[in-house]
Amino acid sequence: MKRQRISAVDTAWLRMDRPGNLMMICGVLIFRERIGLARLKQVVAERFMVFRRFRQRAVETPAMSFWETDGQFDLDHHVAHTALPGRAGKRELQALVSRLLSTPLDPARPRWQFHLVDNYDGGSAIVVRIHHCYADGIALVRVMLSMTDATADGPPAMPFQARERRRAKSDDGLAQLLAPLSGVLESARRIGGMLVDAGVGIWHDPAKAVELADKGSALTAAVAKLALMSQDSPTRFKGAAGVAKRVAWAEPLPLPEVKAIGKALGSSVNDVLLSCVAGALRDYLVARGDPVDGVMMRALVPVNLRPIESAYRLGNQFGLVFLELPIGIENPVERLYAVRANMNALKGSYQPILALGLLAAMGSGPKLLQDTLLSILARNATAVMTNVPGPQQALYMAGARIDKLMFWVPQSGDIGMGVSILSYDDAVQFGVATDRGLCPDPEKVIERFRAQFEQLVLTTLMSPWSRDGELDPEVAAAAVAAD
Repeated sequence: MKRQRISAVDTAWLRMDRPGNLMMICGVLIFRERIGLARLKQVVAERFMVFRRFRQRAVETPAMSFWETDGQFDLDHHVAHTALPGRAGKRELQALVSRLLSTPLDPARPRWQFHLVDNYDGGSAIVVRIHHCYADGIALVRVMLSMTDATADGPPAMPFQARERRRAKSDDGLAQLLAPLSGVLESARRIGGMLVDAGVGIWHDPAKAVELADKGSALTAAVAKLALMSQDSPTRFKGAAGVAKRVAWAEPLPLPEVKAIGKALGSSVNDVLLSCVAGALRDYLVARGDPVDGVMMRALVPVNLRPIESAYRLGNQFGLVFLELPIGIENPVERLYAVRANMNALKGSYQPILALGLLAAMGSGPKLLQDTLLSILARNATAVMTNVPGPQQALYMAGARIDKLMFWVPQSGDIGMGVSILSYDDAVQFGVATDRGLCPDPEKVIERFRAQFEQLVLTTLMSPWSRDGELDPEVAAAAVAAD
């Protein structure tokens, strides 16, 4: 069988699998109508299988990793009917997704599956699982959108015509935090090579990191800053990962309302959403009697490093930034401004390309180096948070209208939480995935998002904010007290 070497970055994601953290991207599509299994298989065969990579399995050897075409490929192994008991609702579907998120994909076959649930709340649901070594979230969302139609009977909503498509206007989503960089993969490979050559010394010796920072290069300073970064505050969300996971999702927020409050406070949509996430996590900890004063929680945030017109190419082309979430701030507007300041500080940062270089080093270096670098990325963060701007019109798949979309990305090391934000059909959908041993009730976190947004809106309406968007702490405190 023909073999093709797997890239260093994709190899890193393949190697990163652990029983407590499977490197699997999981998505859920919810429909009001019922979908037949045969119709879904037809769509997968005609739209998904045009990518030959999905006919290939990832094979690891001591010397290298490679893609190998599955000579006995059978679509029935990858598109399956999964029944829930009776007229199942949200709780039963969340339990199913939780089980699937904890179940490894078969390494003897291409590592992806579509699970059709045709008795969900009078309609259907599709759970999609794809190993991260195939592609990153931006590419996979684009692949999924290529399977959709503009109406129940077609035509395709987003066919792949990469050369003819104009670059879409950049959303202010975290996925577009940095403009795609020319030659970024080549630069990342060089950084990865540098880290392999240097070994792991700088990560264990602060003096070496300080010396590196003193050399004056912005890139070397970024390496040193990452090596010297302190751990974020300890909370119940962080700890040794177990096998079982839990997922939950919230009812969507209207996107126009989120945009309006952001404009009123001189902040982006993402500033608003992430401040609500921070508020929900704070409220959850307070309800359980945990300390929150002065607590700072970091999130690893993926940053797209590919042009949007190249999203149809599979593989992983993204970096990571460490975003500080001010859990210790109670006032919703003050917390929003703190998130905004932290986001602005990351713009133009070398962190994304450095993180991509670390991933390249993981995939090309020895196992010891991979484990060390992985622990560096994971030890200083509590959550992975992704924000993907989706289509703002309703789409159809297999003849049925997609009512809701949600996805989750994997965590690693002691990171025990993933938060996903996806905009679709003029609404914003929140999802949370947690380790059962650390946070067994993610629905108690997710249900607080809307309340935090409403509190932000109310505080804004009650307070005479200045035109420059700066907070008057005394007025804000009075508004919160009145609430």
